[in-house]
Amino acid sequence: MNETDDPRRAVSLPADAAVGEDPSGGAAAEATAPRPRRGQRLPLWLDTLVTMVVALVIAVLVKTFLIQPFYIPSASMNPTLLQDDKILVSKLTPGVFDLHRGDVIVFEDPDDWIPGDATENPTPRVRVMMVLSMIGLAPDPSQDHLVKRLVGVSGDHVVCAEQGSRLEVNGVALEEPYINPETPACKNAFDVTVPDGKVWVMGDNRYASADSAWHETQGDGGFVDESDITGKAEVIFWPASRWTGLGEGREAFADVSDQP
Repeated sequence: MNETDDPRRAVSLPADAAVGEDPSGGAAAEATAPRPRRGQRLPLWLDTLVTMVVALVIAVLVKTFLIQPFYIPSASMNPTLLQDDKILVSKLTPGVFDLHRGDVIVFEDPDDWIPGDATENPTPRVRVMMVLSMIGLAPDPSQDHLVKRLVGVSGDHVVCAEQGSRLEVNGVALEEPYINPETPACKNAFDVTVPDGKVWVMGDNRYASADSAWHETQGDGGFVDESDITGKAEVIFWPASRWTGLGEGREAFADVSDQP
C-alpha cells in the first residue's frame, strides 16, 4: 500500500494554524472568544430592602382588597367565637360575593356601640399591633369593629314575640343551633322591618350581646348600614386548637323566603 492509500496519512497544516484551532475562524475560534458579562447582582443590603418593600406592598394589597385579621374582645358571640379568638375576614363579601342570612360578619361601629378605644392611650404592645395591623400582619386593636351574625337583610320582617321565645324572620320561626344553648334566642321583645340599605345583626350569646336587638330596645336604633360592613368572617385561625370554618349559619335560614 502506498502513502496515498493509507487513511492514517498525515495532513499538512498551514504554518499559522495551531493544533485544535480552526484556521477559518469557526466554532473553535468562537469557543475561545470572551463571553459577554452578565448583569451585576444587587448588593445584599439593596436586595434585602427591595424584597422587604415588595413583601410589604403585597401585604397591604391583601389586607386592603382580600382578607384582614381581627380578634374577638368579648363573649358576645359564644359559643361560636370565644374571647381572644383570631379570625380571618374576607373582603370579597359583600362585593364579589353576596352576603346571606346566617353569615358571621364584621362591620364598623355604626353609632358608638363600643365604649372607649384601646388606641387612645396605647400601651407599647398596642402600639406594635397598630403598626402591624396597618399592613395586615396583626388584628386591628382599635376595637372600632364589631362581629355579629347577619339575621335580617333589607325588607326582612324580624320579630321576637316575647322574652325567651324563638326568633322569627319573615314569619318563619328559626332553629338556631349556633346560639348559646344555656339561654333562649330572644332576650327582649321587638318587631322590626329592615329598611333598604340596612341589615339586622345579633350575637350568638343573645343575653350578653349589645347587638341590633339590644340597641333597638334602648331606643338607639339597631340597624347597621350595608356600607359599614367590612366583610364575612371565614375561619378561626388562632388558637390552632380552634381552627375551623364559620360557614354553618345559613342552614338555619333555609326556609326563610326573600320577602315577608
